[in-house]
Amino acid sequence: MPDIDMTVTTDDGIPLAGTLTLPAGPGPHPAVLLLHGSGPLDREGNTPKLRVNLARPLADALAGAGIATLRYDRRGVAGTPGDWRTTGFTDNRRDAATALRALAARSDIRADALAVVGHSEGALHGMALAAREDVRAAVLLAGFARVGEDALRWQARSVASGLPAPLRLLRRPLGAAGNRVLARIKKTRTDMARIAGLPVNARWMREMLVHDTRDDLAAVTVPVLAVTGAKDIQVDPGDLDVIRRLVPGGAEIHRVPDLTHLLRLDPGHHGIRSYPRLVRTPVDPGVLALVTRWLAARLGADAGADANVDSGGATAEAGKHTATHTP
Repeated sequence: MPDIDMTVTTDDGIPLAGTLTLPAGPGPHPAVLLLHGSGPLDREGNTPKLRVNLARPLADALAGAGIATLRYDRRGVAGTPGDWRTTGFTDNRRDAATALRALAARSDIRADALAVVGHSEGALHGMALAAREDVRAAVLLAGFARVGEDALRWQARSVASGLPAPLRLLRRPLGAAGNRVLARIKKTRTDMARIAGLPVNARWMREMLVHDTRDDLAAVTVPVLAVTGAKDIQVDPGDLDVIRRLVPGGAEIHRVPDLTHLLRLDPGHHGIRSYPRLVRTPVDPGVLALVTRWLAARLGADAGADANVDSGGATAEAGKHTATHTP
């Protein structure tokens, strides 16, 4: 499965350094644009402190089903120049749209068989692309369906509830401090600000806080697969029902038992302190199989080619907790 270096030039001239993984055999191929979460993430979905390593196993699984995958380094990360701390939420969305169009323009890619797969923040941009760009399908991994500020506040409460008892006693003072930080960020007008002496991407925060994903979801007319773990502490799994209701024609949703925001299973007590342990394990093979099989059916790929992906694990369990409305 060959990897090709691919650079996408943005509207303001920034070269996004990326990798295109092509399936074996002659093209043109169906293709997926993979969008990662928030922060200084490289093309594989990693930061120096948290290596999610989503891209490689997903690209391999999709290539086995005859589907190409493009992913790229965010601005100011790895091979892409710029400063991620001054890059806005809307910048990330525009970069994703530019990358999708560049993918469609390639002679070895089928422009009529494109999809977007987004994780966390990437799922939010995936909703926007599915509503506004020429794609055939969208996969939303751990995406929320509400205003950004509401999602951030839910996340803060969720993370705090999983802390040890002595730290949970600090929830009220920490919550009050968080409110002061949000109020200060809302008043900023610069791309970057210093909060408690630390640099913060104020522009990204301001734009994300007011972004309402429900507007994009209501405008999507292509098939949608939405997957969120029952143990996701960063995104409310209950938002899956909102996604299903808002997408015209419905969406296929999977609330996967024991699946976390990092797309790993954690059968025990789960909290933010579990993250370093979980990233030492692979992305759940059941989720990979579910996504691969679903996309292969909708992009006209070889649905039988994903036999190399373990179809056990989360997929069998997900079927017990799935509400399906296929557009």
